[in-house]
Amino acid sequence: MAIKASMVKELREKTGAGMLDCKKALEETNGDIEKAVEILRKKGLSKAAKKADRIAAEGIVDAYIHGGRIGVLVEVNSETDFVAKNEEFKQFVKDIAMQIAAQNPKYISREEVPEKELEKEKNILREQAKNEGKPDHIVEKIVEGRIEKYFEQVCLLEQPFIKDTDITIKELLTQKIAKIGENLKIRRFVRFEVGEGLEKKEENFAEEVAKQMNQ
Repeated sequence: MAIKASMVKELREKTGAGMLDCKKALEETNGDIEKAVEILRKKGLSKAAKKADRIAAEGIVDAYIHGGRIGVLVEVNSETDFVAKNEEFKQFVKDIAMQIAAQNPKYISREEVPEKELEKEKNILREQAKNEGKPDHIVEKIVEGRIEKYFEQVCLLEQPFIKDTDITIKELLTQKIAKIGENLKIRRFVRFEVGEGLEKKEENFAEEVAKQMNQ
């Protein structure tokens, strides 16, 4: 079928890929947008993997404050100062800061979770499965499945992107690497919440942030 400019435009908006790549993907899938998205995502992963070993020592530190109640500082690195000044890169960093404010991750990646903490969580999940009457021979499989949910809660890269829950932060990062053409790295962050650690009235500030991001 003939590939229309409007189809290429729609695919570019969905994936951030180049015009020629979008046109080729649409031709390959006979105009099927969703299949074309899958193809471009796979290519994006490939491109990102090639850039993963390149040093990213530039970048920016950005701050996000929500209503004077939640504050986040995040450092995201790029390979060049030129990209660090790019508006799309800056917006990506802002989105990451807002994600952290809303979802309150403890770590960036699953590799950062201390072994001791991970084993403690697995032991809790084992006991839960046994208390539910699950047979011993499938308890470990249940634990492995549930530990993925734990990673999704505590690891930034594993969390669904609050602006588009169909993708994770890791997938969003991969898309940005493919589109911008440089290795990008979320290096570190710190999150503060007023009264954190003190006894106080229960208020869901994270939910407020999430609502603001979706406005």
